[in-house]
Amino acid sequence: MSRAIDSIFRSFHICCRLSRRTMTTRSYREAIDTLNSLQSNAAALDLVRATGGRSSAFAIPEMIEYLGIIGYKPADLNALNVIHITGTKGKGSTSAFTDSILREAHPEWTIGLYTSPHLIAVRERIRVNGKPLSEEDFSRFFFEVWDKIETNKVRSSLRLETTPDKPGYFRFLTLVAYHAFLSLKVDATILEVGVGGAHDSTNIVPRPIVTGITALGIDHVNVLGKTLAEIAWQKGGIFKQGVPALTVSQPPEGLEVLKQQATDLKASEFKVVSSIPQLSEIELAHVLPGLAGKHQQQNATLAVHLAQTFLRAQEGSLSDTDVLPPVIVRGLEKARWPGRCQTVEDPVYTNTTWYLDGAHTLESLECCVQWFASPGVGLRSEIGKPQRRILIFNCTSGRSGASFLDAIHSHIKSQLQIFGSDETPSLFFDHVVFCTNVTYVDGGFKGDLTSLAIPESDLTHLKTQHQLSAAWSELIPTFPAENVHVLPSIQHAVNLIRQFDKSDGDHTAVLVTGSLHLVGGVIEVADLSFSL
Repeated sequence: MSRAIDSIFRSFHICCRLSRRTMTTRSYREAIDTLNSLQSNAAALDLVRATGGRSSAFAIPEMIEYLGIIGYKPADLNALNVIHITGTKGKGSTSAFTDSILREAHPEWTIGLYTSPHLIAVRERIRVNGKPLSEEDFSRFFFEVWDKIETNKVRSSLRLETTPDKPGYFRFLTLVAYHAFLSLKVDATILEVGVGGAHDSTNIVPRPIVTGITALGIDHVNVLGKTLAEIAWQKGGIFKQGVPALTVSQPPEGLEVLKQQATDLKASEFKVVSSIPQLSEIELAHVLPGLAGKHQQQNATLAVHLAQTFLRAQEGSLSDTDVLPPVIVRGLEKARWPGRCQTVEDPVYTNTTWYLDGAHTLESLECCVQWFASPGVGLRSEIGKPQRRILIFNCTSGRSGASFLDAIHSHIKSQLQIFGSDETPSLFFDHVVFCTNVTYVDGGFKGDLTSLAIPESDLTHLKTQHQLSAAWSELIPTFPAENVHVLPSIQHAVNLIRQFDKSDGDHTAVLVTGSLHLVGGVIEVADLSFSL
């Protein structure tokens, strides 16, 4: 039976189960299946792109309407005590640093963290005190929101004509996060923007405690076809009247727009956070080793300033000083952000080490290569591992795979020069694997990693993967063709790695990058168990 027919029958059975079990306990799997029904398929996404997307003018009013349907007013969200964070790179790690600092400063508090995307399980996006919601709690909060929206069939006189009966995937998860955090009466919430800022579904909190903007990635200008000023305007849209607005140092064009946004939206202050010399002495490399140099310290710097501003507002403590209090140092050192420049030894195939990084922009790939192509990680040595290096890569069809591969190759060349290696850049990887984000060999997805955004024809013909293969061969004409592998699933790729492990006693170092869902799929299939 084809995946398309499978999908139709699955949706039918979901609807049947929901009609029979509205008042009974429903499982996590049912919650995930139901959530996946809110995804936009490839054809719908193509239509959105072709028509320029839904009018952003409706985004916030519609989200507020959904919030009302589940029983809340925007003002209720102020009780969450929000630290709102956006940016085009580093906002996830900044959120993780901030969360860890607050938990260390106040272990008696209940602290919520909302981020995206997830690595393995959807519930990772909604964390309380550093841990994802349990399957039971996620299911409970999910269906409490679902049932209220499902039963709200009558259009009120105030309902917008543009508002769909159901919110989309990310909007719905945001509503679940709001509901969960309010129900659990959290003392603080770190809220990471999904996309943009001004029209993002997280941007309905009337008065957060503090807002922060990470680096504005220049590669997003090229990918999204927007100017840096346009991107800065979107990001600055999270600024609020009477609320401090913080940012890291930005290119002049972007910084001027952010300053103007802070003025227009009447932020209580606009501050470009100052560097913290002590950060160079803190062992952040054990936390996020791939965020080399200024990138890592920049994210940690913003997190420190956000946490200090928050704590001053809440309790009048922790003023800005040149010397960081021990509690902040401990918070930074304890922060974890899985799937980003992470090394995992295979628990069964002991000759294999996995190097996992969900980098999916030109700039994040630069950080990834700086991490991997360095001594003690991916560079070969005469006396130790690794001996065989393999790249597993995928990217979404909407991005320029050729430019990503060119960036990987050029940064490898630079790294070899920096470390004085006599290795040949074109032969740095012994094999390259281009596979889809489909989880299993039977064409199925792990429920939490299901994606309807991949065109069926693309999956059938492996269009993106063949394009990547052709780009690699054009980039490195001397690379052995038999060592370039185009595979239909992540499980196929992992099986290939297993064959290498069994074939000889050489050590295998596998770099997995280009997509966070690819990394999550590898963790799932290879059974690389670790705490999220």
